[in-house]
Amino acid sequence: MSEPEFLKSTDTFIRRHLGPTDADIREMLALLGHQSLQALSGSIVPGDIQLNRELNVPSHRGERAALQDLQELAAENHVYRSLIGMGYYDCATPGVIQRNILENPGWYTQYTPYQAEIAQGRLEALVNFQTMVADLTGLPLANASLLDEATAAAEAMAMCAAIVRSSGQERQEFFVSQDCHPQTIAVLQTRAEPLGIELHVGRTNAIEFTKEKFAGILLQYPATDGYVGDYRDIVTRAHEAGMLVVVATDLLALSVLRPPGEFGADIAVGSCQRFGVPLGFGGPHAAFLAAKEEYKRQMPGRIVGVSKDRDGHVAYRLSLQTREQHIRREKATSNICTAQVLLAIMAGMYAVYHGPEGVRRIAERVHGLAAILAAGLRRLDFEIGTEVFFDTLRVRTTKAQADQVVLRADEQRINLRRYEDDSLGIALDEMSTEGEVCRLMEMFAGHERLPFTVAELADSAVTPFPANLARTTPYLTHEVFNRYHAEHEMLRYLHRLQSRDLSLTHSMIPLGSCTMKLNATSEMLPVTWPEFSRMHPFAPGEQSKGYQELFRQLEGWLAEITGFSAVSLQPNAGSQGEYSGLMVIRAYHRSLGEFHRDVCLIPVSAHGTNPASAAMVGFTVVPVACDKQGNVDLTDLEAKAVQHRERLAALMLTYPSTHGVFEPAVRRICQIVHTHGGQVYMDGANMNAQVGLCRPGDIGADVCHLNLHKTFCIPHGGGGPGMGPIGVARHLAPFLPGHPVTKLGGAQSIGPVSAAPYGSPSILTISWTYIAMMGRDGLTKATQVAMLNANYMAKRLEKYYPILYTGASGLVAHEFILDLRQFKDSAGIEAMDVAKRLMDYGFHAPTVSFPVAGTLMIEPTESESKAELDRFCDAMILIRAEIQDVIDGRQPRAHNLLKNAPHTAPVVTASTWDRPYSREQAAYPAPWVRDRKFWPHVSRIDEAYGDRHLICTCPPMDQY
Repeated sequence: MSEPEFLKSTDTFIRRHLGPTDADIREMLALLGHQSLQALSGSIVPGDIQLNRELNVPSHRGERAALQDLQELAAENHVYRSLIGMGYYDCATPGVIQRNILENPGWYTQYTPYQAEIAQGRLEALVNFQTMVADLTGLPLANASLLDEATAAAEAMAMCAAIVRSSGQERQEFFVSQDCHPQTIAVLQTRAEPLGIELHVGRTNAIEFTKEKFAGILLQYPATDGYVGDYRDIVTRAHEAGMLVVVATDLLALSVLRPPGEFGADIAVGSCQRFGVPLGFGGPHAAFLAAKEEYKRQMPGRIVGVSKDRDGHVAYRLSLQTREQHIRREKATSNICTAQVLLAIMAGMYAVYHGPEGVRRIAERVHGLAAILAAGLRRLDFEIGTEVFFDTLRVRTTKAQADQVVLRADEQRINLRRYEDDSLGIALDEMSTEGEVCRLMEMFAGHERLPFTVAELADSAVTPFPANLARTTPYLTHEVFNRYHAEHEMLRYLHRLQSRDLSLTHSMIPLGSCTMKLNATSEMLPVTWPEFSRMHPFAPGEQSKGYQELFRQLEGWLAEITGFSAVSLQPNAGSQGEYSGLMVIRAYHRSLGEFHRDVCLIPVSAHGTNPASAAMVGFTVVPVACDKQGNVDLTDLEAKAVQHRERLAALMLTYPSTHGVFEPAVRRICQIVHTHGGQVYMDGANMNAQVGLCRPGDIGADVCHLNLHKTFCIPHGGGGPGMGPIGVARHLAPFLPGHPVTKLGGAQSIGPVSAAPYGSPSILTISWTYIAMMGRDGLTKATQVAMLNANYMAKRLEKYYPILYTGASGLVAHEFILDLRQFKDSAGIEAMDVAKRLMDYGFHAPTVSFPVAGTLMIEPTESESKAELDRFCDAMILIRAEIQDVIDGRQPRAHNLLKNAPHTAPVVTASTWDRPYSREQAAYPAPWVRDRKFWPHVSRIDEAYGDRHLICTCPPMDQY
């Protein structure tokens, strides 16, 4: 007997995630001439790769049920007070920042700020971040964040090699102080070897500057065990020997310690985690890199610069974009194409909220408590490893003493760091208290009552730093860091910036290859649950059983979805996934003794990060042509594979292709590569068209990275965070990334690629919840609806703009490319003009001029309703009519609606109006705009001016 209808659950997430109703789906299918979603997807996906069975993942769960299941996993995590340090510290996220940034879809659903006119809020916030980093490090140029401290150090190492190389020298050696965090050293070892950099790890006092030929040296300040040293002499000697100096540092410490820029460092790197960003078992966190201004062309990552718009107003934009991968490809500065924008904004706002005095008070309090603890431990006859420290102590103990202290700490639910020599590390932080310091001393004393009080110790504890180490210069002097300390003012500032940015809270963001889908609230809630957010990445394994089970389940689901044998969750960005996948392939070839395999074939349509990643692992990039239909040219592929068969390592393939079609010969492509000894790497950027319909592992791929911030619903966060785990075939599983602290991975592991063992674990809860709530039926339907939405839009727009590529059936996959190149000659209108005009209609532009110049690539995703799809199509149709007015001479070529777009409120409401169209046409070009107008904050930005006059710190407030 079937279940009565009224007893069926009403808590069905699938209908919340999918935009079109069942009636909409029938109507859209009818327009396309198909009877069902299955019939539509069956005509798009080549028959020989179709899965033709259900995914072996659990059936869908309601939102409440999924969150209850996740709460049960969370309960298996036991959050101790972790004083382990090693670059990770508990901290207080100000409530105004947690609620209004971290938990606010107006901030976390934004896209990378390529369309700067509708991204002024987060760009200003990132300039705040850059100013904060520049001020505290004492170096003039900072980027808009990197992934974590270890990979930032690796980027700095590569940067040093590039700078030295540009000066005409060939120095392929780099020195790392053994005082650096162990995860940093391990990531550097992973990164150095394929770049041909010989890494030396040792004591800085052992460097023979007159003999060594290092490109650079890396110092940790303060050191991993707390030591604070005076590095002025080392820096001077390094510079005299032609070496660059990188300093890995702590921004909180730099509010009281002399900054690296003042003692001569060339580059500073580190993490901003303790500036209000939760521990999250290791991430996501924002790293930073600051450098001398002469190295701006070699800096990795993104730099936000101060420019001006056509009306002369201050405007922010991404600067020096000629360094980007999509332009320079294998010659790019780095393969990093995202940052940790959301977390960088949080850290920057932490500095805005507390201001220079507040930050210094926090630092002085942490240091003062550490000084009291050191004084007490010395009174108890324990030796402290160093006289000068900031927040971290290394206490010399015997094995027996260490065993007893650790046992007592465990009883108090406190984690300490234990070194190989049985000494113990204690890292205090913003959350430390006098009571905690007292308990720590009691653990070492072995009895409850101490022969002294904390107050007595405070009177005698020495807290000022020696003159040669103490900071004397001001920082955070800009007005933005001194105005918003009252919560009312801070709240208004955050909302003022938020109002300047278009996000998914306003309208669809139809970016091809970027998959801006629903980031459901239920998926986001667990991110800030304390069981997930307050756990240290190096806490003992028995305390993180909930996380471990979540990883096991998620890895299993992703392996089933992709058809692979094993999954690594460590890569913490899509770029890191690309790099990791290629490193695994490289290690596999080397395990067979085939060290000579170093050629990577890459279609010319590939993402720009592909060739940049291949160059990072030491591969030689050989481009492969595409045919007129946008597919990989099989003749050229086979010729290149034959030509390079002795050296062929891999092919990097995006599937469906970046052109938005399923290439019918994909099995043949994989066969050609395998026949000639190579491995197939699949870029999973377009996995949203595969889930439940076909699987990379079945198709013939050996490894595939997944953008969890695309297909699996982690939000883009204005340009980060992301996650880029990789799935691999069985023969590649032994080479998956390891980690030195948690002993992850085996003997054949490529080593760690991220600072934390599982990358950015706290946001993995988002993808877990998405898959749990969608289940096998919902995941497949999501893919089919994504295809339906894309083909419906293509069908509506094909009468107005040519669709550049379609598959054999005349259909596209989940995205499509509109060709606008004809309008450049006929009307002087380019794709970017259409992008700017779309802002007046309340939309973010699709992907502009990628992968084909002069085009727009549109991906609606499955989450957008038919009404929203129609609204966007109507906007594009109206814009086409505006272009026709220029073609027919009713509007001038150089002074029309598109060339002058976007139109700001000050422009439209100005007392004078000298344009050959009405104010209403400019500001309210469609009926819906009157109900939901989004005003761009600035007019079109002068891109060239910003690069000619690079300023990446806060301008005077009177210029706002």
